[in-house]
Parts: sequence; C-alpha cells; structure tokens
Amino acid sequence: MTDQSPILALPYIQPSQAQKHVTHNEAVRLLDLLVQLSVTSADRTIAPAAAAEGERHVVGTGATGDWAGHDDEIAMREHGVWQFFTPQPGWRAYVEEADGMIVFGDLGWEPFGAVPEELQNVQRVGVGTSADAGNPLAVSGPATLFTHAGGGHQVKLNKSDADDTASLLFQTGWSGRAEIGTAGNDDLSVKVSADGLAWEEALRIDGGTAAVTIGTVLALTPGSVAGLPVGAAAGTLAFVTDGPAGSQPVYSDGAVWRAMDGTTV
Repeated sequence: MTDQSPILALPYIQPSQAQKHVTHNEAVRLLDLLVQLSVTSADRTIAPAAAAEGERHVVGTGATGDWAGHDDEIAMREHGVWQFFTPQPGWRAYVEEADGMIVFGDLGWEPFGAVPEELQNVQRVGVGTSADAGNPLAVSGPATLFTHAGGGHQVKLNKSDADDTASLLFQTGWSGRAEIGTAGNDDLSVKVSADGLAWEEALRIDGGTAAVTIGTVLALTPGSVAGLPVGAAAGTLAFVTDGPAGSQPVYSDGAVWRAMDGTTV
C-alpha cells in the first residue's frame, strides 16, 4: 500500500502509525487549500510583502525573489513562509482580482471558457440570442459587421439547384416584407409584401440575357427641368412637371434631355 493518494498526494494513515493525527491534519490542510480553489491573483511575479496567513496566488511567468522557479504553481502563505503546490491538468481556480475562472492545461493557466483558436463543424452558434435547427447561426444586436482581410470582401449565398432559393429576406415582426435574390430560378428578383402572405414582384433581371422586367407600375419622382443632371447617360429616364407639354416623362440622349417626341427640354 502506498503512503499517499494518487491524485492530490494526500497522506494516508499507516497501520500501527504513531501520532496519526499529524497525517490526518496534513491531509485536511491540503484539502483546505485545493478544494474550491480561490486565489488572490494569477499574474504576479513578486510575492506580496504583507500577505495574510492562508493567502493564495497562482505564480506568474518569470517570477523572482521568494517565488523564483515556481511559475504557474499555487503559492500559499503559511506560518510566515510560502508553500508551493504543482497544479495538474484540469484544475480550476477563481481569481479574485480578475473576478473570473482560470483552468490549467498544456499551455499553462488560461481563462476558463476561452474561445479556441479554431471552431470547426459546430452545430449551432448564437450571438446575443439562441440558435435553433432552422437558424443554426443566430445574431442579435444593433449591427453585424463583415469587413475585408486585405482587399475586398464577398458575402456568398450558395444554393444547390436553380429551383432552390438564395435570397435576403427582410421582415417586420417576423413577417416578410421584402425579398431580394434568386428565388426558385436563377433570375434576380425584387419582391415586396404588405402582409407576408401576398407578394408582388417589383423587378426581375433575366439570368441569361440580363433583360430587365419592371412590375406593373414604374414610378419616377417628379422634378423640374432645371433639376435634371447635366451629362446624364443616354437612356436615362426622368419625369418633369415643367416640360414643353407640362408634366411629362423625358429622357437623355447622352448630350441633352428630350421629351418622348424628340423635343429638347
């Protein structure tokens, strides 16, 4: 039979041992230190000058003085001297100064619950909210930022087949109000809805020819002839309220603006 426990090295009371209370008290002392471990700090490299009896610290990297050579160990002030204890993988401690937990592993002490360098094949991620099977990535917040890593940045929506949907859906109170994307085919469409049930197509761009189809109504914001932009590209349309025939549509030929009959406005 060994004389100590295999994990915490607690001393065993041996048969026919004299002064058994000494061994028992030593085991209790170690349990008092290690169970529900709480330390004052986890980054100091110099022992505090006026440490209280029983005060504990995780020794920081590069310790000097009384703590030299004891990096990452648990230091406890007892009977006026520092006692040191070597942590084992998986030990956790509450750090009073940081108000947080740390855990000991292959890289030493690290914040408990720290995000690993890589996350691969996680089932769900919820940021500020809870993800579910239908929304395995869910984000709740005032904004979501995607930025470049050197140059440009693309947000990609990929679908399996042409008759599937890849789109951006805009909702009010969880009810759809507008949708932009390739819904059910490879044409780019813009749709709107007043109630999330009945949808009207406002615009469609043919995926093969790039031909543009506008919905049943095309509304141009009225303006004045004086407000027409100079040098507008040929084919640009506008609507003026003070044209040669009063309120009428006009177009640019690339040099001047004209009414639909060719008259210069």
